[in-house]
This record gives sequence, C-alpha cells and structure tokens, in this order.
Amino acid sequence: MIVRLNWIHIWCRLRSEACRLKLIGRKFPEFGFYAYLCPYNLIMNMKKQHLLSLSLMAACLLPMQAQISYINPVPQQVTTSKDGCFDVPAQWNLVSSAPEYVTAGLKGLVPVSAKADFKVVVGTRGDKSVKSYAKKIPAHAEGYYLHVDKKGIVVAGYDERGTLYGVKSLEAMIGGGQLEGCDIADYPDVAWRGVVEGFYGTPWSHEARMRQLDFYGMNKLNVYLYGPKDDPYHSVPRWREPYPEKEAAQLKQLVEEAHKNGVVFYWAIHPGQDIKWNTEDRDKLMHKFELMYQLGVRAFAVFFDDISGEGTRADKQAELLNYLDDHFVKAKKDVAPLVMCPTEYNRAWSSDKTGYLRTLGKKLNKSIEVMWTGNSVVHCIDKPSLEWINERIERKAYIWWNYPVSDFVRDHLLMGPVYGNGLDIAGDMSAFVSNPMERAEASKVALYSIADYTWNMEQYDSIQSWHRSLMNLLPRQGKQLEVFARHCSDLGQNGHGFRREESVEMMPVINRLKAAGIGAAESDLKAFAGENEAVYRAANILLADDENKPLMEEIRPWLLQANLVGQYGSLTVQMMEWVRAHAADSKADDFLTLYDCATALQKQMYDVDTQYNQNPYQPGVKYGSKEMLPTAHLLFQTAVSQFNKEHGTNLNATTTYNPNKLQTTVGQLKLLPLRAKGNTVSISPSNEVVTWQAADYLTVEMESEVTLSGLDFDFGTENVASLFKLETSCDGKQWQPVGLVQSGGTTVHTTDVINGMKAKYIRLTNISEKELKLYFRSFRFSKK
Repeated sequence: MIVRLNWIHIWCRLRSEACRLKLIGRKFPEFGFYAYLCPYNLIMNMKKQHLLSLSLMAACLLPMQAQISYINPVPQQVTTSKDGCFDVPAQWNLVSSAPEYVTAGLKGLVPVSAKADFKVVVGTRGDKSVKSYAKKIPAHAEGYYLHVDKKGIVVAGYDERGTLYGVKSLEAMIGGGQLEGCDIADYPDVAWRGVVEGFYGTPWSHEARMRQLDFYGMNKLNVYLYGPKDDPYHSVPRWREPYPEKEAAQLKQLVEEAHKNGVVFYWAIHPGQDIKWNTEDRDKLMHKFELMYQLGVRAFAVFFDDISGEGTRADKQAELLNYLDDHFVKAKKDVAPLVMCPTEYNRAWSSDKTGYLRTLGKKLNKSIEVMWTGNSVVHCIDKPSLEWINERIERKAYIWWNYPVSDFVRDHLLMGPVYGNGLDIAGDMSAFVSNPMERAEASKVALYSIADYTWNMEQYDSIQSWHRSLMNLLPRQGKQLEVFARHCSDLGQNGHGFRREESVEMMPVINRLKAAGIGAAESDLKAFAGENEAVYRAANILLADDENKPLMEEIRPWLLQANLVGQYGSLTVQMMEWVRAHAADSKADDFLTLYDCATALQKQMYDVDTQYNQNPYQPGVKYGSKEMLPTAHLLFQTAVSQFNKEHGTNLNATTTYNPNKLQTTVGQLKLLPLRAKGNTVSISPSNEVVTWQAADYLTVEMESEVTLSGLDFDFGTENVASLFKLETSCDGKQWQPVGLVQSGGTTVHTTDVINGMKAKYIRLTNISEKELKLYFRSFRFSKK
C-alpha cells in the first residue's frame, strides 16, 4: 500500500511520539513554557526511528493540552485518561445507527471491517447502541458525548446534529494518525451560530461557498444565510423572478452540501426598495419562496435593511411577514423559523418616537426572529445593548455582527483576532452570525474564532483562538501567515468609526520610537527592523506557497504590499543608524543610496496601491497602515531631517499626505475618508441609507486654492439636483453658486461654469427644507 504523507500527517506523527514520551503538555519551569512540537526536524530526519532528541530541539510555544487542540470550538468539558496518545488502529469496526452523512468522514479516514477488534459506536440519544451512555450525554440541543480509549470509541449525540458534531470532533482529534484517551461532554452556548453572506461587492463564487460549508461543518457552525446584496434575484430588480437554470442548480447543490455539514441553509430575499404593499407582490413573494422550496431550501429570511420610502413601514412589514409565517413557514411543517432584518437594525438609527421597533415587537409573530447589529451598524455586542433591544422587540435578538466584513474599507484586509463581544451574553441572544469579507478564504480566520466564541464563551480566548485559526487555515506556513496577519487587522479611517488593534506585540517598541525621535534606543531600532524583516520574509514565502491557492489568490495584493512595507521599514532603520553614527563631514554616498532605495519603495507601494484592487469604492491596498507604516515614515522623516540639518542639503522628507479635509453636519458622513488619485478627489461612499437633515451641509477644504475642471455626485435618487445648492469659495467667506444638472438617472453634474473656477472650498447644502433619505454612492471633483 502506498501512503502519501502531508504536513499534517507528519506533524501528528511527531506529536504522537511526544505524547508517548509525555512531552506535550509538560511544563518546563526553567524555561517557562509548555512543550509543543514543530515538524521541521522530523522532515530532516525522516529515517530516524527515535524522535526524542528531535522533539526537544523543536519545542516551541503553544498552550497546555495541545493533544486536543485540533478540536474547534474548544469543548465544554474534557477529561483525559491514562491511555494518553496512541495510534489509530489500522482498521475499525464501525457500528452506527446515524444517517450516512454523519459518519461519511470517518469512513474516509480509517478502513472499516466488521472483523476488527477496535469498535467505534455512533448513535443518537434513544438509539439502542448508545443506551448505556444516555446519562453522559449533555441535555443540550446539539450536545454530544465522546469517549475514546484503547479498546474503542463511543460517539453519542443528544440529537442528530449533536451526533454529527461528536463525529467532527473525533475527525479533528485523529489529525492524521493519532487518538487520545478522553471523555468529552460538549454542547453549544448559542443556538444558531454561523454566517450571513450579506455584504456589498463581489459575491462569493459557487466554489468558495462549497468550501465554506465544509468549513462550517468542521467548526460546528450551523447556519448560513444566503443574502449577497449584488445578487439581482435576491434583491432589486429581479427578486420577483425565478433564478435562471444554472444559478438554480448551484443553489440546490449548496443546500445539499449544507445538509451534509449540519448547516441550515437560509435563502434571504431583499424586496423592500420597490415592494408594493398589495396582494400581487405578496403572492409573488410567496411564489418565489415556493420556487426556492422546490430547490430544497427549508429556511427563509426577509431583509428590509438599507432601504428608504414606503418599504420601511413597520406595520406593513409585520403584516407581510406574519402572512408568510402563517401560510408558508408553518404550513410546510418542515421549514425553520422565519428570520427578518429590520430597517432600523441598530440603535443609532432607532428612535422610540417612530415606534418602529416596538411595532415589530408587538405585531410580529413571536416565532419570527429579528436581526440586530448592535449600538451602530458596526459595533461589538454587550449585555446592556441586548437588554435594550430585547425589551423593544419582545424576543431575543438575532445578532448580525458586521465583522470581518470590509465592504466599507475594501482596501483593507481584516485578519486579526476576534474580540470585543461580551462573554456573558449567550443567554440574551437567539443567534450570532457574522457578515464576512468578500474574500471567503481570508474570512475563515475570523469565522474560526466566531465558531469558538459562540460555542463556549466562558473559555473563549481570542488570542489563542486566533493562533489556532491561522494554523488551521495554512498548516504548513501558519507561522508565516501569523507574521503577515498581525499587521493587517485594523480597518483604517471609516464612516462607522470601528477600529481594531494592530501590531499589538510591537506597540511598546513603536510608542518608544515615536517619542524618542533621533535619540531612539538602539534596541528599539533593532526590534523594529527585525519585525519588518520578518514581514517581508513571510510575504515572500507566502507568495510562493501553493498549500491554499484560493487564499493566496485573495490576499496576493496585500502580500505584495507587505513585502514592500517590510523592506521599507528595515531601510528606514538603516537610515536612522547611519545619521546617528556619522559626523556631519562624513561622506554621504551611503546615506543617499539608502534614501534612493527608500523613496523607490515608496513609489512601489504607491504603484501597488493604485494598480491592484481597483474597486470603485475604496480602491487600493493598505498594509500595516495603523502602526508599522506610519512608524517607518516617521523614521524616514527623522533621518532625512537630521541629514539635511547636518549636511546642508534639502532632501524631500515627505512620505504620504492628504491635503484635503472633510467638514460636515451630516452625522453619517463625518468619518468618511477623503481620497485623492491624480487630479481627482473623492469622498468614500457609504453602503447604508444616509439621513440628510434640512440645511445640513458637507464641505471639502483643500490645502490651497486650485483650479477646478468638473464635479459630480450620485445619491442614488432621481430628481435631487433642485434639492441641493453647490457653492465654491476661495476664502471660506465669499461663496459663489454653481449650477447643478440631472438629466435622467441618479448622477448629478455641474454646469460648465465650474471649468476653470478657482476654489479652496466646495460646499453642498440641503436646501429642500426637509429631511432627505439618500444613498451616498459618490461625490468627486477634478482639478487641473
């Protein structure tokens, strides 16, 4: 028989030997760490039979109980036995009363033989095969009991999905060849845990969704809501129409794949922007549900988010949803609870004066779930915020957490730890689903930890979960992925004001460098250089890695940028070291070479930022933008300024700068970043409906007077040109009006008078004397 070993098999083989020798989990107090094992030395010494010396040489840091660390989420209760680690038998006798899909994964791992001595029993509470273990099965939906010893294995679930999860834990524990004696009693804290594909931008591919569903099964996520904003058959303009044959077949395949992985596939519809509150549209919605039911869908959601106009009426929404619930969901008998996303889906947009949420709470059938994003569109969830919403909707909120979604910061990649949500709120919510990035594979870093968090909140450790998620996503180069990921977690300036920590381990060094200037400690400069060198090495290794090709395709632009940022940061330290070590009369050629290299890297970073990921919303590629790159820029400016001072030169010390500022009284626009590319300046768009009060304005202030050549904006609404006044000014006191023209469509242009006009300020004001509900899709102007 030919055996093919991958890195996981090799790792586990080494790990097995360490288990036998009781090295894993053993504390070495003289060194202050727990032993875990790296496979490098095993690879270099494959022919050696004894691995003790190798395992000691390869010890590195990971938490205790590494023998069960392959299981995600972290189980609720684990008791290890004296059997320790032992080899998986060559074959086993599988005795299962569970459906075929539950044990399919096990059959692919180990040959099954009725004659084998090692018995694996798989069953669900009430089955004769696991009757003697009934008292050990946790009395929780989706709970399971797993017993492993050298004589055999028992997997006993509280229900069918619980049995599946017990099998998934066993599959994870095997990890390529090893088992460990233990008893696990496990169950989830939150009933519904999963993902809502509800972002704006490029929807996931069919292949990406199939991989996602397999990932959800392995990590015990049990719900996936299909609701990509840019699917025209999910939303306007074609929500009333059936899917074409190809798309329908793909959805059917997704439903089947979801079932195999214990995932409830919700199909969501987003009709609110143009729905008519009449029998005709109601019947069309019922018909669309029936078409999806015929494709195998057994769970449905209706989204009324990010809309304006007649579709926002709470009473009409409740009336429609109750009809769907009574005449479709309950009538079918086999359909999961109906889920709805309200128009006022966060506290910042809600008002007790309108009574919207309380109307839903009172009028909606109690079986209908109500989604909620928190205190704002993008916000972490805590107990007070849940108490506030639960009282109004008269049920537990169905949390839609907008992380790691990046549709409002598309130039950023969000691969940092998952933290910030309360650890005491499991009983205050009915569900917790994550809205991910359009980059499906990269989203798995966060989704792995969200699975961990929602399953077992009390034991959730965001940092340890993050470390495991990276190794899970890229086992062979997980450490390199970690180096890369620790500097791409923040979102940058954004309209929601949601930020994340970044470069956490480097912050003490970075803070000292920022404060010290030219007198920075040598040790801090070396530490900063070392981290930058690690970054560009990791980026280069990952660029050539083929272990997870879909992931590398998604993050390639950011790897290219990380390579440049790392080189640049290292060079700026060399520049600092040179000016500190050389007198004013020293020959400057070496410094000038470093300067030329650094400015060349600045240009290359700009090229990557302007050539890759050129979406129309937040184009570009940002890496290390919160801490690492600004610190490198600071070192560059410090070194160049010192050199100019000592050598009487005038080298340019500028790095990046935006000479434009946004001032506005429109609350939802205050945090939107301004972007400049060539001669065009634009305000980053917003995905949500913007409330623009009467007389509210936005003003763009430029550093100096410029000559304008054109301006246009798109607020997603026809016939709005007459509702606004556009003005320009050179001093901020005397204002000159500019005519606006809207000839069909939603884009508003200026008259020709703006061409050649000089201005330092541009102001747009709502003169309609009423509140406007708009989509802030674009605002841009060009200069000569």
